[in-house]
Amino acid sequence: MPRWLPRALVLALALYGCFQLGSWAFHQLVGLLVNILIAFFLALAVEPAVSRMERSGMRRGLATFLVFLGVLVAALGFVILLGSMLAGQILDMVEEFPKYLDSVINWINQTFHTELSRLAIQDSLLHSDWLQKYVQNGATGVLDVSTTVLGGLFRLLTIALFSFYFAADGPRLRGALCSVLPPARQLEVLRAWEIAVAKTGGYLYSRGLMALISGVAHYVLLLVLKVPYAPALAVWVGLVSQFIPTIGTYLAGALPMLIAFTVNPWYALYVLVFVVVYQQFENYMLQPKLTSRTVDIHPAVAFGSVIAGTALLGAVGALIAIPAVATLQAFLGAYVRRYEVAEDARVGGRDSGRVRRRWARHA
Repeated sequence: MPRWLPRALVLALALYGCFQLGSWAFHQLVGLLVNILIAFFLALAVEPAVSRMERSGMRRGLATFLVFLGVLVAALGFVILLGSMLAGQILDMVEEFPKYLDSVINWINQTFHTELSRLAIQDSLLHSDWLQKYVQNGATGVLDVSTTVLGGLFRLLTIALFSFYFAADGPRLRGALCSVLPPARQLEVLRAWEIAVAKTGGYLYSRGLMALISGVAHYVLLLVLKVPYAPALAVWVGLVSQFIPTIGTYLAGALPMLIAFTVNPWYALYVLVFVVVYQQFENYMLQPKLTSRTVDIHPAVAFGSVIAGTALLGAVGALIAIPAVATLQAFLGAYVRRYEVAEDARVGGRDSGRVRRRWARHA
């Protein structure tokens, strides 16, 4: 046996063990890493406001606290307002539900010549095996729901703490990162940081603009249908559909449908059709164009980055994909050397028609 073979075997086993250990640690910490990534982009989003308040003479830690406090107060006020409205509407719906059920049963009896009654349907539902199994499963799932809620609250607290530290200690964090790099690399890191702040701000601006357009469109619909609380519902649709990825559209459309159902059951169907049509218009026409103007990336790149981000990180990837890709594109654009494009018909230049005519004469 050669002398180097045992040492090579030990080294290969050690490298394999380190790889397995690193893979296990990464899978255990992937949740924390995703939370830190979300917190980093939230810190970039509040960086302009915090820096402006710091330049006015306020301490950076106090400025960060006031910005986060304002966001928290606005969010809590919005949730409390919608919660009180929703509670009142649910009570009204419960009181009026027998009337709705009677109207549906009468329509079925007149249309299909049946003899259904509300009391018979209620008795069959109360004594059905399906309802008993559903109640049992719901009782056993209370613990799972409470565990999920507590886990979500802990995750929100983790993201809030990391984002606060990133925003409050932003200059110190940049200094610590630059201290381990040569001067030339330090300038590149600082430039990348500035680009990330600018692109994240542009992305939030585009999201806010789409939320405004969506809210106005749904407000007009709800106003035409005479649905109560139309302004609050329009604000709900605009914010939730834009700032909660993946499921935000469904959450945003469910509440107006619920309130519209209390006015007229057919109105809920109208709201559903409008939500679906507007969502297609927003996904394929409005969002790519607005994103290309505010974040300065091609609409196809924006659409593809959202799909790729969703495939990699789910809802989180869909939310941060566009600012991440825009930052990477802007940073790499500073190092890609570009040349002047020749006047050629195949590249669609300004003189492409003149070039085509010249080719035709030579032909």
